[in-house]
Amino acid sequence: MKKVSLLLGIHMHQPVDNFSEAVDEAIALSYGPFFETMAKYPDFKFAVHCSGWLLEQIRSKHPRIFSDMKMLTQRGAIEWITAGYYEPVLSAIPSRDRQAQIGKLNRYIKKHLGTVPQGLWLTERVWESSLVPDLHASGIRYAVVDDYHFLSSGFDAAKMDGYYETEEGGYPLALFPISQPLRYAIPFFSVERSIDAILQYAKEEDSAAIIFDDAEKFGLWPQTHEWVYEKKWLEGFVEAVLEHESIETQHYSTYLEQQRSKGIAYLNNTSYFEMGEWSLRSEQTLALEALKEQVGTDYFDRMGVAFIKGGTWKNFFVKYHESNYLHKRMLSYSVQQENLKKSALESLYKLQTNDVFWHGVFGGLYLPNLRDNAYRYLLEIERTQAKKKIAYRVADIDMDGFEELKVLSKSLSTVFSCRWGGQMVEFGSLDALFNWQNTLMRRKEAYHEKILHPKEAPTVQKDEPDGDAIATIHSSSNRIDETLKAGLIYDWHPKHSFIDHFSPNPFDMETFRSASFHEAGDFANQPFELDAQTHTFTRSGGIHLDRKHATDLTKRYLFEDDGITLDLSCYSEYEGELYYGMEFNLHLAHPHLALLNGQKIGEGLCSSGLDTLSIIDTFTQKRVTLTCSRICDVSAYTLKTVSQSESGFDTVAQQISLLFSCPFRSKLQLKMKLEVSDV
Repeated sequence: MKKVSLLLGIHMHQPVDNFSEAVDEAIALSYGPFFETMAKYPDFKFAVHCSGWLLEQIRSKHPRIFSDMKMLTQRGAIEWITAGYYEPVLSAIPSRDRQAQIGKLNRYIKKHLGTVPQGLWLTERVWESSLVPDLHASGIRYAVVDDYHFLSSGFDAAKMDGYYETEEGGYPLALFPISQPLRYAIPFFSVERSIDAILQYAKEEDSAAIIFDDAEKFGLWPQTHEWVYEKKWLEGFVEAVLEHESIETQHYSTYLEQQRSKGIAYLNNTSYFEMGEWSLRSEQTLALEALKEQVGTDYFDRMGVAFIKGGTWKNFFVKYHESNYLHKRMLSYSVQQENLKKSALESLYKLQTNDVFWHGVFGGLYLPNLRDNAYRYLLEIERTQAKKKIAYRVADIDMDGFEELKVLSKSLSTVFSCRWGGQMVEFGSLDALFNWQNTLMRRKEAYHEKILHPKEAPTVQKDEPDGDAIATIHSSSNRIDETLKAGLIYDWHPKHSFIDHFSPNPFDMETFRSASFHEAGDFANQPFELDAQTHTFTRSGGIHLDRKHATDLTKRYLFEDDGITLDLSCYSEYEGELYYGMEFNLHLAHPHLALLNGQKIGEGLCSSGLDTLSIIDTFTQKRVTLTCSRICDVSAYTLKTVSQSESGFDTVAQQISLLFSCPFRSKLQLKMKLEVSDV
C-alpha cells in the first residue's frame, strides 16, 4: 500500500473574557488531558492553533499544560498555526487590523514558544480572496480551509488529498482542504475505523490525509472525555498511527516544502455549508433544507454541493441588525484608530472577536455575556473619548442609509436612530462599562420548526464498552420540551427604547408580552426625520383605523451628563379616544433579580397611577429612574428568547420590557426623563 502523510491539526478557542468556569471546564476536560497525552509521544507530528487570549490564559494560569506545549514544540512535534490574536473573522475587519491581529499572535508565539508560524487557521473557515494580500504581507505561506470550499467551487472530491495554489493581485497562497470524512471520523470512530478513514487517502505517493478541527471534540463534546481519555482512544490512535507502515505524520509546512501543488484554485467567498444555512433568513434555511432533501443525498454529495448552497457569513449583518450595529460601531473606530490610545486600540481588537457577531448552534449573538463583553470593549474606547462638554455627532453609523444621533457625555454613551422611530439604540454607562440597550428582538429561527413540529428522534448508536463509535454532536438528538412553544413569540419591531405605540384599546400585560395588541400607529418601526441642531425627531404619519388619520409626532431630546429628557408632542386628526404607550427595553445582566419600585418582576407586574419607576440593577449597582410628566399605567415583564446551543434549546432571559401608557384625544404632550445614579 502507498504511504499517506497525515496532516493533523487542532484548533483551540474560547471567546475573550468568557466565563471562567467555561474556560476551566474546557481545560480540564479537553486541552489539559490532550497535551498530557501527546507529551508521551513527541515523535507524533501535528499542528496547533490557539487563539491569543486563550493561550495567555493557559500560560498564566495552567503552566503545566503550557510546559507540555512548549516541550512538544521544542521536540519538533508541534507546528504552530496563527490567526487573528482575538479570533476575528478576518474578512469582517479592515486590512490593517487583519495584519495587526496576525502580527500580535505571531509575536506572542515567537516570544513564548520560540517559533514563527507559516500557516493560518481561517476563523470559522470564512474565506474571501481579498484576504490573500494581507496574509502574504503577514508572512503566511498557507491557510487551511474546508474541502467544501473546493467542492462548492466545482473541484473534484477525489482530489482533496493535497494542497492547491491561489493568488490575489499576484500575491500567492497555498490552500489545504480539510477532509470532512476525517472530521466526522476522528475521534468518534474506533481506532481501527479511524485508521481506515486515513488510508482512504493513500492514493499516490505524495497524498495527504488532511484534518484540522476543534480540540473541544477531544473531551468537551458530549461523551468524548470518557471515550478519548478514560477509554484511551487517543493513546490507542496515536500508537496505531506511529506503528502503521503506510502512515507518516507530517507538518503542513514540511509537506508544502516537499510536495508539489495540485494546481491553481479560485474559491467562492464561503465558509462551511452549515454556516451558509445559518446565515439565511429562517424561511430560506427551511427551503434550502427541503431542496437538499428533494434532490437526494447521493446527488447533493456528488454534484449538488457546487450548486446548492446558502448565504455568505456577512449575511449575519443583514439577518441580525443588532449584530450589524455592533460591527459598524467597531468599524467606526477602526477607521479612525490613529486617534486612539494604546489601551483603546487593544479594546478595539477585542471587540473584533468573532463569536458575538453570528449565531449557529453555539449560542453566539444570543448569549448575553458575549454581547456584554463586546459592549464593554466598545465603552472602554468611548470612555477615552469623553470630554467635560457633551459631544454630539450625526452620522450613518450602522450604514443602513439613515442617520443616527450619537451623544457622548462624561457618564453616558447614547445613540438615537432615524431609521427606527427616533428611538434609543444604545444606552451605555462609561462608569459601569455596561450597555442597558444591549437588547435583542424575538425573531423566528429555522430551528424553531423542531419545537413547533417535532419529529421522532432518530436512533443513535450508544457507546457500548466494545462499541465501534460514539455519536457526534451532529448526529445527537435533543428532546423537545413542549413548554418551549409558549416562548416562541416574534416581535415586529426592534426592542429599543422610547418606542411609540398607539392603540384604540387599553394596553394590557398579555397583549404587550405577546406583541399582539392592536397597533394603530405607524411610528414604532418607521423612519423619522432628524433636526441635528435641536436634536428633534419628527414624523408625519398616521393613525390607521377606519382610514388613515394624519398624525404628527415630534420627539425632542435634551441631554445631561447622567440623564436624558424627552419632550414629546403628538397631534392627530383622529378625534376618538386613543391610548398611547411608550415602550422601553432594558438589558440587564441579571434581569430576574432587578427591582422595579422595590418589586421583582416575576411573571410580570402591572401598576396603575404611576409617574416614576425606579429600576435597581444589581450587577452594575446603578439605579435607572424613569419619570413621566403624566400619570400612567405601567406593565413590565422579563423578555426571553428561545435559542439553540450545542446542548439543545435554551430559554434565555435577555431584558426587561416596560410600557408606560395613558389615554388621550387628538393632542398629547408629555415629558419623560431617564436618569442614572449610583445605588
